[in-house]
Amino acid sequence: MKKLFFFKIFISITIISFFSCKKTSNAAPELTLSQTAIVFTPDGGNQDFSIVSNATWNIVNPGSSWLRLNTTSGSSGNTVIHLTTLSENGTGSSRSSTLTISSSNGQARTLKVSQTSNIFPNYNTSPKAPDATGMSSNAVQLAAKMKLGWNIGNTLEAPGGETGWGNPAITEDYIKFVKQQGFNAIRLPCAWNWGHLSNQTMEQIDLNWLKRVKEIVGYCVKNDMYVLLNIHWDGGWLDGNINAVMQDSVNARQKALWEQIATTMRDFDEHLMFASANEPPADNAEKMAILTTYHQTFINAVRATGGRNSYRVLVVQGPSTDIDKTNDLMTALPHDQVPARMMVEVHYYSPFQFCLLEDDADWGKMFYYWGAGHHSTIEPERNATWGEESDVNTAFNKMKTKFADKGVPVLLGEYGAYRRNNTAHVPLDLATHNDAVDYWITYITKQAKANGMLPFFWDTGGALDRQNYSVKDQRTITALKTGAN
Repeated sequence: MKKLFFFKIFISITIISFFSCKKTSNAAPELTLSQTAIVFTPDGGNQDFSIVSNATWNIVNPGSSWLRLNTTSGSSGNTVIHLTTLSENGTGSSRSSTLTISSSNGQARTLKVSQTSNIFPNYNTSPKAPDATGMSSNAVQLAAKMKLGWNIGNTLEAPGGETGWGNPAITEDYIKFVKQQGFNAIRLPCAWNWGHLSNQTMEQIDLNWLKRVKEIVGYCVKNDMYVLLNIHWDGGWLDGNINAVMQDSVNARQKALWEQIATTMRDFDEHLMFASANEPPADNAEKMAILTTYHQTFINAVRATGGRNSYRVLVVQGPSTDIDKTNDLMTALPHDQVPARMMVEVHYYSPFQFCLLEDDADWGKMFYYWGAGHHSTIEPERNATWGEESDVNTAFNKMKTKFADKGVPVLLGEYGAYRRNNTAHVPLDLATHNDAVDYWITYITKQAKANGMLPFFWDTGGALDRQNYSVKDQRTITALKTGAN
Protein backbone atom coordinates (compact mmCIF):
# COMPACT_ATOMS: atom_id res chain seq x y z
CA MET A 1 0.00 0.00 0.00
CA LYS A 2 2.82 2.36 0.77
CA LYS A 3 4.34 1.93 -2.68
CA LEU A 4 1.00 2.50 -4.32
CA PHE A 5 0.47 5.68 -2.26
CA PHE A 6 3.81 7.16 -3.37
CA PHE A 7 3.09 6.17 -6.97
CA LYS A 8 -0.20 8.09 -6.90
CA ILE A 9 1.55 11.14 -5.52
CA PHE A 10 4.16 10.94 -8.28
CA ILE A 11 1.45 10.70 -10.98
CA SER A 12 -0.42 13.69 -9.50
CA ILE A 13 2.70 15.87 -9.43
CA THR A 14 3.54 14.87 -12.99
CA ILE A 15 0.04 15.77 -14.21
CA ILE A 16 0.11 19.12 -12.40
CA SER A 17 3.55 19.90 -13.81
CA PHE A 18 2.39 19.00 -17.31
CA PHE A 19 -0.60 21.29 -17.23
CA SER A 20 1.42 24.03 -15.55
CA CYS A 21 4.02 23.95 -18.34
CA LYS A 22 1.34 23.89 -21.01
CA LYS A 23 -0.27 27.02 -19.55
CA THR A 24 3.05 28.94 -19.61
CA SER A 25 3.85 28.09 -23.20
CA ASN A 26 0.45 29.41 -24.33
CA ALA A 27 0.58 32.73 -22.52
CA ALA A 28 -1.81 35.45 -23.79
CA PRO A 29 -0.30 37.74 -26.48
CA GLU A 30 1.02 40.93 -24.94
CA LEU A 31 1.77 44.33 -26.53
CA THR A 32 1.40 47.47 -24.46
CA LEU A 33 2.62 51.04 -24.88
CA SER A 34 3.46 53.42 -22.07
CA GLN A 35 1.24 56.06 -23.71
CA THR A 36 -1.01 56.54 -26.73
CA ALA A 37 -0.03 60.11 -27.66
CA ILE A 38 3.06 62.29 -27.49
CA VAL A 39 3.03 66.03 -28.11
CA PHE A 40 6.16 68.07 -28.83
CA THR A 41 6.35 71.83 -28.34
CA PRO A 42 7.17 74.03 -31.37
CA ASP A 43 10.83 74.01 -30.32
CA GLY A 44 10.87 70.20 -30.53
CA GLY A 45 13.41 68.06 -28.71
CA ASN A 46 13.42 64.49 -27.37
CA GLN A 47 10.80 62.28 -25.74
CA ASP A 48 10.60 58.56 -24.90
CA PHE A 49 7.95 55.87 -24.72
CA SER A 50 8.11 52.18 -23.82
CA ILE A 51 6.99 49.04 -25.59
CA VAL A 52 6.31 45.86 -23.59
CA SER A 53 5.79 42.73 -25.65
CA ASN A 54 6.24 38.99 -25.37
CA ALA A 55 7.08 38.67 -29.09
CA THR A 56 9.04 40.48 -31.77
CA TRP A 57 7.61 43.80 -33.03
CA ASN A 58 8.24 46.58 -35.54
CA ILE A 59 7.15 50.21 -36.06
CA VAL A 60 5.76 51.71 -39.23
CA ASN A 61 6.33 55.48 -39.34
CA PRO A 62 4.49 56.94 -42.36
CA GLY A 63 5.02 60.48 -43.62
CA SER A 64 7.17 61.70 -40.78
CA SER A 65 10.16 63.42 -42.34
CA TRP A 66 10.34 65.67 -39.28
CA LEU A 67 10.62 62.79 -36.76
CA ARG A 68 13.42 60.33 -35.99
CA LEU A 69 13.25 57.07 -33.99
CA ASN A 70 16.34 55.42 -32.56
CA THR A 71 14.96 51.99 -33.51
CA THR A 72 11.94 50.62 -35.33
CA SER A 73 12.04 46.94 -34.29
CA GLY A 74 12.72 44.78 -31.26
CA SER A 75 12.16 41.50 -29.44
CA SER A 76 10.22 40.46 -26.35
CA GLY A 77 10.67 42.41 -23.18
CA ASN A 78 10.55 46.10 -22.25
CA THR A 79 12.08 48.48 -24.81
CA VAL A 80 12.44 52.25 -24.53
CA ILE A 81 12.07 54.16 -27.82
CA HIS A 82 13.71 57.58 -28.17
CA LEU A 83 11.90 60.11 -30.39
CA THR A 84 13.64 63.21 -31.75
CA THR A 85 12.17 66.06 -33.82
CA LEU A 86 14.48 67.07 -36.63
CA SER A 87 13.55 70.74 -36.68
CA GLU A 88 11.70 73.50 -34.93
CA ASN A 89 8.11 73.75 -36.15
CA GLY A 90 7.86 77.44 -36.91
CA THR A 91 5.78 76.83 -40.02
CA GLY A 92 2.44 78.07 -38.73
CA SER A 93 0.65 74.72 -38.65
CA SER A 94 0.81 71.72 -36.35
CA ARG A 95 2.05 68.43 -37.79
CA SER A 96 1.54 64.85 -36.74
CA SER A 97 2.38 61.27 -37.55
CA THR A 98 0.76 58.05 -36.39
CA LEU A 99 3.16 55.25 -35.47
CA THR A 100 1.80 51.72 -35.90
CA ILE A 101 3.44 49.09 -33.69
CA SER A 102 2.79 45.53 -34.87
CA SER A 103 3.80 42.38 -33.00
CA SER A 104 4.40 38.89 -34.37
CA ASN A 105 1.88 37.62 -31.80
CA GLY A 106 -0.89 39.29 -33.79
CA GLN A 107 -1.27 42.41 -31.66
CA ALA A 108 -1.08 46.01 -32.97
CA ARG A 109 -1.14 49.41 -31.26
CA THR A 110 -0.93 53.01 -32.47
CA LEU A 111 0.81 56.07 -31.06
CA LYS A 112 0.07 59.56 -32.35
CA VAL A 113 3.07 61.89 -32.29
CA SER A 114 2.47 65.57 -33.00
CA GLN A 115 4.34 68.84 -32.82
CA THR A 116 2.50 72.06 -32.20
CA SER A 117 3.45 75.28 -33.89
CA ASN A 118 3.52 78.94 -33.19
CA ILE A 119 0.34 79.45 -35.20
CA PHE A 120 0.36 82.76 -37.03
CA PRO A 121 -2.21 85.26 -35.89
CA ASN A 122 -5.03 86.53 -38.07
CA TYR A 123 -3.73 89.65 -39.80
CA ASN A 124 -7.04 90.46 -41.43
CA THR A 125 -8.10 92.41 -38.38
CA SER A 126 -9.93 95.27 -40.11
CA PRO A 127 -11.68 94.02 -43.25
CA LYS A 128 -13.57 96.64 -45.22
CA ALA A 129 -16.80 96.49 -47.12
CA PRO A 130 -16.28 95.93 -50.86
CA ASP A 131 -15.38 99.13 -52.70
CA ALA A 132 -15.55 99.18 -56.50
CA THR A 133 -14.27 102.75 -56.82
CA GLY A 134 -11.55 102.84 -59.47
CA MET A 135 -11.89 99.09 -60.05
CA SER A 136 -14.18 98.98 -63.07
CA SER A 137 -11.94 96.91 -65.38
CA ASN A 138 -12.11 93.14 -65.44
CA ALA A 139 -8.99 91.14 -66.35
CA VAL A 140 -9.49 91.37 -70.12
CA GLN A 141 -10.21 95.11 -70.00
CA LEU A 142 -7.23 95.75 -67.76
CA ALA A 143 -4.96 93.69 -70.02
CA ALA A 144 -5.95 95.87 -72.96
CA LYS A 145 -4.65 98.93 -71.11
CA MET A 146 -1.17 97.45 -70.58
CA LYS A 147 1.08 97.90 -73.60
CA LEU A 148 4.59 96.91 -72.52
CA GLY A 149 5.97 95.86 -69.13
CA TRP A 150 9.32 96.24 -67.35
CA ASN A 151 10.76 94.19 -64.48
CA ILE A 152 12.72 95.99 -61.76
CA GLY A 153 14.79 92.88 -61.06
CA ASN A 154 17.38 92.13 -58.38
CA THR A 155 16.02 94.88 -56.17
CA LEU A 156 13.04 94.39 -53.84
CA GLU A 157 13.60 90.61 -53.88
CA ALA A 158 17.24 90.97 -52.72
CA PRO A 159 18.13 89.87 -49.19
CA GLY A 160 18.70 92.66 -46.71
CA GLY A 161 16.82 95.29 -48.67
CA GLU A 162 16.52 96.69 -52.15
CA THR A 163 20.23 97.55 -52.49
CA GLY A 164 21.36 94.09 -51.35
CA TRP A 165 22.38 92.99 -54.85
CA GLY A 166 24.07 96.22 -55.87
CA ASN A 167 21.21 98.15 -57.42
CA PRO A 168 20.26 101.59 -56.10
CA ALA A 169 17.04 102.27 -54.28
CA ILE A 170 14.03 102.82 -56.53
CA THR A 171 13.02 106.44 -56.93
CA GLU A 172 10.01 108.11 -58.48
CA ASP A 173 12.35 109.66 -61.04
CA TYR A 174 13.40 106.18 -62.14
CA ILE A 175 9.75 105.16 -62.59
CA LYS A 176 9.18 108.30 -64.68
CA PHE A 177 12.29 107.45 -66.70
CA VAL A 178 11.02 103.93 -67.43
CA LYS A 179 7.71 105.41 -68.57
CA GLN A 180 9.52 107.81 -70.89
CA GLN A 181 11.09 104.81 -72.66
CA GLY A 182 7.66 103.55 -73.70
CA PHE A 183 6.62 101.23 -70.84
CA ASN A 184 3.35 101.61 -68.96
CA ALA A 185 3.56 98.60 -66.62
CA ILE A 186 6.04 97.59 -63.93
CA ARG A 187 6.59 94.19 -62.31
CA LEU A 188 7.96 94.39 -58.77
CA PRO A 189 9.52 91.08 -57.68
CA CYS A 190 9.49 91.31 -53.89
CA ALA A 191 10.70 89.38 -50.84
CA TRP A 192 8.75 89.47 -47.58
CA ASN A 193 9.70 86.50 -45.43
CA TRP A 194 13.36 86.59 -46.49
CA GLY A 195 14.93 89.18 -44.22
CA HIS A 196 11.87 91.39 -43.73
CA LEU A 197 10.08 89.92 -40.72
CA SER A 198 9.96 91.85 -37.47
CA ASN A 199 8.68 88.73 -35.70
CA GLN A 200 9.63 85.48 -37.42
CA THR A 201 7.64 83.30 -35.02
CA MET A 202 4.48 85.21 -35.88
CA GLU A 203 5.36 85.70 -39.59
CA GLN A 204 4.93 89.43 -39.05
CA ILE A 205 6.30 91.65 -41.81
CA ASP A 206 8.37 94.65 -40.72
CA LEU A 207 6.12 97.70 -40.92
CA ASN A 208 8.94 99.80 -42.37
CA TRP A 209 9.30 97.34 -45.24
CA LEU A 210 5.56 97.36 -45.92
CA LYS A 211 5.67 101.14 -45.90
CA ARG A 212 8.62 101.22 -48.31
CA VAL A 213 7.05 98.83 -50.81
CA LYS A 214 3.81 100.79 -50.61
CA GLU A 215 5.76 103.95 -51.39
CA ILE A 216 7.22 102.40 -54.54
CA VAL A 217 3.82 101.11 -55.66
CA GLY A 218 2.63 104.68 -55.11
CA TYR A 219 5.32 106.00 -57.47
CA CYS A 220 3.92 103.75 -60.20
CA VAL A 221 0.23 104.43 -59.65
CA LYS A 222 0.78 108.18 -59.35
CA ASN A 223 2.42 108.14 -62.79
CA ASP A 224 -0.34 106.07 -64.40
CA MET A 225 1.80 102.94 -64.50
CA TYR A 226 0.23 99.55 -63.92
CA VAL A 227 2.13 97.53 -61.35
CA LEU A 228 2.34 93.83 -60.56
CA LEU A 229 3.46 93.04 -56.99
CA ASN A 230 4.33 89.47 -56.06
CA ILE A 231 5.91 87.23 -53.45
CA HIS A 232 9.09 86.26 -55.30
CA TRP A 233 11.39 83.34 -54.43
CA ASP A 234 11.60 84.76 -50.90
CA GLY A 235 14.06 82.22 -49.54
CA GLY A 236 12.21 79.29 -51.09
CA TRP A 237 9.61 78.73 -48.37
CA LEU A 238 6.95 78.06 -51.03
CA ASP A 239 9.02 76.91 -54.00
CA GLY A 240 10.89 74.31 -51.97
CA ASN A 241 7.82 72.87 -50.30
CA ILE A 242 5.26 71.88 -52.89
CA ASN A 243 4.51 68.60 -51.13
CA ALA A 244 1.87 67.04 -48.91
CA VAL A 245 4.02 67.10 -45.78
CA MET A 246 4.43 70.89 -45.85
CA GLN A 247 1.16 71.83 -47.54
CA ASP A 248 -0.64 73.03 -44.42
CA SER A 249 2.40 74.95 -43.24
CA VAL A 250 2.91 76.73 -46.56
CA ASN A 251 -0.75 77.65 -46.76
CA ALA A 252 -0.57 79.11 -43.25
CA ARG A 253 2.39 81.29 -44.23
CA GLN A 254 0.80 82.26 -47.55
CA LYS A 255 -2.32 83.40 -45.71
CA ALA A 256 -0.41 85.39 -43.08
CA LEU A 257 1.79 87.20 -45.61
CA TRP A 258 -0.97 88.06 -48.06
CA GLU A 259 -3.28 89.33 -45.34
CA GLN A 260 -0.60 91.85 -44.39
CA ILE A 261 0.38 92.78 -47.95
CA ALA A 262 -3.21 93.10 -49.15
CA THR A 263 -4.31 95.14 -46.14
CA THR A 264 -1.39 97.56 -46.59
CA MET A 265 -1.99 98.02 -50.33
CA ARG A 266 -5.79 97.86 -50.21
CA ASP A 267 -6.54 101.48 -51.13
CA PHE A 268 -4.73 101.48 -54.49
CA ASP A 269 -7.04 101.35 -57.51
CA GLU A 270 -6.94 98.86 -60.38
CA HIS A 271 -3.44 100.01 -61.40
CA LEU A 272 -2.18 97.52 -58.80
CA MET A 273 -2.34 93.76 -59.34
CA PHE A 274 -1.15 91.03 -56.97
CA ALA A 275 0.68 87.85 -58.03
CA SER A 276 0.63 84.74 -55.82
CA ALA A 277 4.22 83.54 -56.35
CA ASN A 278 7.11 83.59 -58.82
CA GLU A 279 8.21 80.32 -60.47
CA PRO A 280 6.71 77.54 -58.30
CA PRO A 281 8.40 74.31 -59.52
CA ALA A 282 5.52 71.85 -59.90
CA ASP A 283 6.19 69.13 -62.45
CA ASN A 284 3.39 66.59 -62.04
CA ALA A 285 -0.34 66.45 -61.33
CA GLU A 286 0.12 65.82 -57.60
CA LYS A 287 2.31 68.89 -57.13
CA MET A 288 0.01 70.94 -59.35
CA ALA A 289 -2.92 70.09 -57.09
CA ILE A 290 -0.93 71.26 -54.06
CA LEU A 291 0.20 74.41 -55.85
CA THR A 292 -3.44 75.17 -56.64
CA THR A 293 -4.19 75.21 -52.90
CA TYR A 294 -1.42 77.80 -52.43
CA HIS A 295 -3.00 79.95 -55.12
CA GLN A 296 -6.42 79.42 -53.55
CA THR A 297 -5.14 80.58 -50.18
CA PHE A 298 -3.71 83.69 -51.86
CA ILE A 299 -7.03 84.52 -53.50
CA ASN A 300 -9.04 83.90 -50.34
CA ALA A 301 -6.68 86.01 -48.20
CA VAL A 302 -6.72 88.98 -50.57
CA ARG A 303 -10.48 88.95 -51.13
CA ALA A 304 -11.19 88.65 -47.39
CA THR A 305 -9.51 92.00 -46.68
CA GLY A 306 -12.27 93.72 -48.64
CA GLY A 307 -12.26 97.27 -49.94
CA ARG A 308 -10.81 97.52 -53.44
CA ASN A 309 -9.19 94.12 -52.94
CA SER A 310 -12.66 92.67 -53.41
CA TYR A 311 -12.33 93.50 -57.13
CA ARG A 312 -8.58 93.55 -57.71
CA VAL A 313 -7.17 91.53 -60.62
CA LEU A 314 -5.12 88.64 -59.25
CA VAL A 315 -2.41 86.63 -61.03
CA VAL A 316 -1.60 82.96 -60.50
CA GLN A 317 1.54 81.25 -61.82
CA GLY A 318 1.58 78.17 -63.98
CA PRO A 319 3.79 75.28 -62.77
CA SER A 320 7.41 76.48 -63.00
CA THR A 321 5.92 79.30 -65.15
CA ASP A 322 6.81 76.91 -67.96
CA ILE A 323 4.48 77.09 -70.95
CA ASP A 324 4.41 73.37 -71.73
CA LYS A 325 3.91 72.36 -68.09
CA THR A 326 1.24 75.02 -67.67
CA ASN A 327 -0.55 73.76 -70.76
CA ASP A 328 -0.38 70.14 -69.60
CA LEU A 329 -0.87 70.42 -65.84
CA MET A 330 -2.91 73.55 -65.15
CA THR A 331 -6.20 71.91 -66.01
CA ALA A 332 -8.26 74.16 -63.71
CA LEU A 333 -7.81 77.54 -62.07
CA PRO A 334 -8.45 78.17 -58.38
CA HIS A 335 -11.92 79.45 -57.52
CA ASP A 336 -12.46 83.18 -57.30
CA GLN A 337 -15.73 84.48 -55.92
CA VAL A 338 -15.35 87.50 -58.21
CA PRO A 339 -15.72 86.50 -61.87
CA ALA A 340 -13.32 87.50 -64.65
CA ARG A 341 -10.65 89.02 -62.39
CA MET A 342 -7.85 86.49 -62.82
CA MET A 343 -4.76 86.22 -65.02
CA VAL A 344 -2.20 83.44 -65.49
CA GLU A 345 1.56 84.04 -65.55
CA VAL A 346 4.29 82.22 -67.47
CA HIS A 347 7.94 83.10 -68.26
CA TYR A 348 10.06 82.56 -71.36
CA TYR A 349 13.83 82.24 -71.76
CA SER A 350 14.09 79.88 -74.68
CA PRO A 351 16.31 78.54 -76.01
CA PHE A 352 18.14 78.74 -72.70
CA GLN A 353 21.47 78.32 -74.51
CA PHE A 354 20.86 81.60 -76.32
CA CYS A 355 19.13 83.57 -73.57
CA LEU A 356 20.88 82.72 -70.31
CA LEU A 357 23.58 80.04 -70.55
CA GLU A 358 26.88 81.63 -69.49
CA ASP A 359 29.29 78.75 -70.16
CA ASP A 360 29.26 75.65 -72.32
CA ALA A 361 27.76 72.69 -70.49
CA ASP A 362 28.16 68.94 -70.98
CA TRP A 363 24.56 68.83 -72.26
CA GLY A 364 24.98 71.66 -74.78
CA LYS A 365 26.91 74.70 -75.94
CA MET A 366 25.96 78.36 -75.81
CA PHE A 367 24.09 79.74 -78.83
CA TYR A 368 25.15 83.15 -80.11
CA TYR A 369 22.91 83.31 -83.16
CA TRP A 370 19.15 82.83 -83.41
CA GLY A 371 16.41 83.08 -86.00
CA ALA A 372 15.95 83.19 -89.74
CA GLY A 373 18.58 85.35 -91.40
CA HIS A 374 20.57 85.63 -88.18
CA HIS A 375 22.78 82.52 -88.27
CA SER A 376 26.52 82.91 -88.61
CA THR A 377 28.73 81.44 -91.32
CA ILE A 378 31.81 82.48 -89.36
CA GLU A 379 30.85 80.56 -86.21
CA PRO A 380 28.19 78.04 -87.35
CA GLU A 381 28.66 75.80 -84.30
CA ARG A 382 27.05 78.59 -82.24
CA ASN A 383 23.87 78.79 -84.30
CA ALA A 384 20.66 77.82 -82.51
CA THR A 385 19.51 74.31 -83.37
CA TRP A 386 16.17 74.44 -81.57
CA GLY A 387 13.75 76.90 -79.99
CA GLU A 388 13.46 79.19 -82.99
CA GLU A 389 10.41 80.87 -84.56
CA SER A 390 8.22 77.82 -85.12
CA ASP A 391 8.74 76.68 -81.53
CA VAL A 392 7.85 80.14 -80.25
CA ASN A 393 4.68 80.15 -82.33
CA THR A 394 3.64 76.73 -81.09
CA ALA A 395 4.30 77.54 -77.44
CA PHE A 396 2.56 80.92 -77.43
CA ASN A 397 -0.44 79.55 -79.30
CA LYS A 398 -0.92 77.05 -76.46
CA MET A 399 -1.44 79.92 -74.03
CA LYS A 400 -3.77 81.69 -76.44
CA THR A 401 -5.93 78.60 -76.90
CA LYS A 402 -5.92 77.48 -73.28
CA PHE A 403 -6.41 80.84 -71.55
CA ALA A 404 -6.54 84.05 -73.62
CA ASP A 405 -9.28 82.82 -75.95
CA LYS A 406 -11.34 81.93 -72.88
CA GLY A 407 -11.11 85.36 -71.30
CA VAL A 408 -8.10 84.71 -69.07
CA PRO A 409 -5.20 87.02 -70.06
CA VAL A 410 -1.69 85.63 -69.78
CA LEU A 411 1.23 87.62 -68.38
CA LEU A 412 4.62 86.90 -69.87
CA GLY A 413 5.99 87.99 -66.52
CA GLU A 414 9.65 87.51 -67.41
CA TYR A 415 11.52 87.09 -70.67
CA GLY A 416 14.81 88.25 -72.14
CA ALA A 417 17.92 87.59 -74.19
CA TYR A 418 21.14 89.47 -73.51
CA ARG A 419 24.22 90.53 -75.41
CA ARG A 420 27.55 88.80 -74.86
CA ASN A 421 29.73 91.74 -75.86
CA ASN A 422 31.03 92.29 -72.32
CA THR A 423 31.40 88.68 -71.21
CA ALA A 424 34.20 86.14 -71.30
CA HIS A 425 32.53 84.65 -74.39
CA VAL A 426 32.48 87.35 -77.05
CA PRO A 427 31.02 86.05 -80.33
CA LEU A 428 33.39 86.03 -83.28
CA ASP A 429 30.59 87.32 -85.47
CA LEU A 430 29.55 90.10 -83.08
CA ALA A 431 27.43 92.07 -85.54
CA THR A 432 25.31 89.03 -86.37
CA HIS A 433 25.01 88.20 -82.67
CA ASN A 434 23.72 91.67 -81.81
CA ASP A 435 21.26 91.53 -84.68
CA ALA A 436 20.09 88.11 -83.45
CA VAL A 437 19.48 89.44 -79.93
CA ASP A 438 17.48 92.35 -81.36
CA TYR A 439 15.50 89.96 -83.52
CA TRP A 440 14.74 87.58 -80.61
CA ILE A 441 13.51 90.43 -78.40
CA THR A 442 11.35 91.89 -81.16
CA TYR A 443 9.96 88.52 -82.23
CA ILE A 444 9.10 87.32 -78.72
CA THR A 445 7.46 90.62 -77.83
CA LYS A 446 5.46 90.71 -81.05
CA GLN A 447 4.29 87.09 -80.78
CA ALA A 448 3.38 87.51 -77.13
CA LYS A 449 1.10 90.43 -77.99
CA ALA A 450 -0.35 88.55 -80.96
CA ASN A 451 -1.30 85.63 -78.71
CA GLY A 452 -2.95 87.64 -75.95
CA MET A 453 0.08 87.70 -73.66
CA LEU A 454 1.36 90.78 -71.81
CA PRO A 455 5.18 91.04 -72.08
CA PHE A 456 7.30 92.19 -69.10
CA PHE A 457 11.01 92.29 -70.02
CA TRP A 458 13.43 91.20 -67.30
CA ASP A 459 16.10 93.78 -66.49
CA THR A 460 18.52 94.02 -63.57
CA GLY A 461 20.13 97.28 -64.67
CA GLY A 462 21.75 96.24 -67.93
CA ALA A 463 19.54 98.17 -70.32
CA LEU A 464 18.53 101.22 -68.28
CA ASP A 465 20.96 102.97 -65.94
CA ARG A 466 19.27 103.29 -62.57
CA GLN A 467 21.82 105.74 -61.24
CA ASN A 468 21.87 108.31 -64.01
CA TYR A 469 18.49 107.57 -65.64
CA SER A 470 20.06 107.04 -69.02
CA VAL A 471 19.71 104.32 -71.64
CA LYS A 472 22.61 101.87 -71.60
CA ASP A 473 21.37 99.59 -74.38
CA GLN A 474 19.26 101.53 -76.88
CA ARG A 475 19.05 98.54 -79.22
CA THR A 476 17.20 96.51 -76.60
CA ILE A 477 14.73 99.31 -75.88
CA THR A 478 14.13 99.85 -79.60
CA ALA A 479 13.63 96.11 -80.18
CA LEU A 480 11.07 95.95 -77.35
CA LYS A 481 9.06 98.89 -78.63
CA THR A 482 9.21 97.60 -82.19
CA GLY A 483 7.79 94.26 -81.07
CA ALA A 484 5.09 95.86 -78.94
CA ASN A 485 3.93 98.20 -81.68
